[in-house]
Amino acid sequence: MNDLPNDVFLSYAADDADWAERLAGELVRHGLTPFFAPWSIEPADVIVHRLDGALLGTRNGIAVISPASARSPRAMDEYAALATASAERGLRFIPVLLGRVAVPPFAANRVWRDFSEVSDEEFAEKAAELAAVIAGRPGQAGPAGARDNLTAAQRSPSRPLTAPDVPAFVVCYADADAEYGRALAGQLRTARLPVWSVDDLRPGDAQFWAIRRQLREALAVVVVMTPRSQDSDDVTRMILEGQVHGRPFVPVLLDGEANYHLATVWHIDARDGALLDDSALDLLRRLREDIAGARTPRLPEPARRGHVPAARLTSSAGLEELRDHLAEGEYEHADLLTTRLVMEAAGRTTQGWLSARDAATVPRGLLAGIDALWAGRTDGRQGFRRQLSLAPVGGRRGPRFPDLSAALGWRDSAESAVPRLYRDFAQRAGPGRRSGFYPTLRDPGHENDPDWYDRWSSTVLALHARLREWGYGP
Repeated sequence: MNDLPNDVFLSYAADDADWAERLAGELVRHGLTPFFAPWSIEPADVIVHRLDGALLGTRNGIAVISPASARSPRAMDEYAALATASAERGLRFIPVLLGRVAVPPFAANRVWRDFSEVSDEEFAEKAAELAAVIAGRPGQAGPAGARDNLTAAQRSPSRPLTAPDVPAFVVCYADADAEYGRALAGQLRTARLPVWSVDDLRPGDAQFWAIRRQLREALAVVVVMTPRSQDSDDVTRMILEGQVHGRPFVPVLLDGEANYHLATVWHIDARDGALLDDSALDLLRRLREDIAGARTPRLPEPARRGHVPAARLTSSAGLEELRDHLAEGEYEHADLLTTRLVMEAAGRTTQGWLSARDAATVPRGLLAGIDALWAGRTDGRQGFRRQLSLAPVGGRRGPRFPDLSAALGWRDSAESAVPRLYRDFAQRAGPGRRSGFYPTLRDPGHENDPDWYDRWSSTVLALHARLREWGYGP
C-alpha cells in the first residue's frame, strides 16, 4: 500500500476525472501532494481501505460538485465522509463547483469556488488560491473569487466562537458596491489599521461563523451605506450582529440615504465617491487606541455637508424582515428589529424610547403583527401576549418595572441589576429561550446614555399599558 502523506483529498466523479487531474496538476505545481486516486492507488491496494486511510490522514478535502457527481454514488459517499470529517475533526472542506448544479446544504455553508466556464488564466488563479489555503500560506484570497458564494450563507449548528488573533475594523458592503468597499479596505490597510472584510474569507471557511467571529470583537463596523446595502440581507445581518455585541459603528454614506438601522449614528459623507480623509483616518486610529486602552470609544461628529435623512423602515417591509430573522432562529436580531419597528412607527427613532403619549401613536396593527410573528415562530412562548400573561399583578398602572423584568427573566430578582451590555443581557434567555423573554424593546444604540435604564423601563411599561387597554392582558 502507498502510505505517502497527502495534503488534500480530491473527491470527484469518474466523468470529471480529466478536469480533476488538471486541478491536481496545478496543486502539485504549487508544491502540494494531493490524493488523486489514479496517482495514489496502486494495483495491490484494497481500494476502499486506501480511500479510508487517505481520508483519515488528511486535514483538507476538495469535493468537485458537478452534475456528474450528483449521479455518482462513490462521489456522494466521499462528499458525506468529507462533510463528517469537517464537522467532527475540523477538516477544511472546500467545495469546488463545476457546471450548473445545486449546491448541497452543507457545502453552501462553506466558502466555495466556482470553476465553471473560467478562462485558463482564471483557472490558474483559483487553483493557486486553493493551494495557498491548503498550505497555510497568507494571501491569495481576495477579489479574484472571494465572494463566489456569499449570498448563499446559511447557519450551521451553533459552535463556540474564539476571538480573532487581531481585532479589526470590519468593512461591510453590498456586492454592487464592492469596488468602493475594496478600495476603502485597502486604504485602511495602507494606513496600517487592521482590516477584515468578506474578501478575507478563504475557501473552506464556515462563512456564517467566520463573519460572526470577526463582528463579535470588531474594533468598529464600517458600513458602506447605499440603497444596495440597505436592501442587502447580508449587510443587514452584519449590522444587527454588530449591534448585538455593542460594537461601535463608522458608517460611510456613498449614495442615497442613511441606513435605517443606523439612523441615530453619525456618518462620514462620501457621496462624492472619495475615500476617507486624514481626519477620518485619525479618528479610526484614536478609536483603536481607546479600545486597546479599555477606554469607552468616543466617535466625535465629523464635518458633514448638510444633514442626510435616514431611509424609512416601512411596517410591511419590517414585518417581512422580522419573519425572516425568526425563521432562521436569529432571536437577538429579531429583537433589535422589533425595537426599531416600534420606534419608527412612533417617530422616536432618534430618541430611542417611548413615553405613554408616544406609545399611544404606535398602530395596533403593527403590534398585533409583531406579536403574531413572535408567537407563531415559538409556539406561543414569546411575544407581547405571553409577556402580559406572565406579568405580576400590579396597581391601576400595572406592575412595577423591577417586578415585571424579574418575571420575564431580564434580571434574577426585583432587587438585582440588569446586565448593561445587550449581548450579556440576551444570554439570560438561555439556549431554550426562556418563555416571555422576547421582545425586550432594548436599543443598544442608545444605551451609552446615563439614563438608558429609565428610558427602557418607560418604553416597556408604556407599551404594555397600551396593550392592556386593547385587551391583550389575561
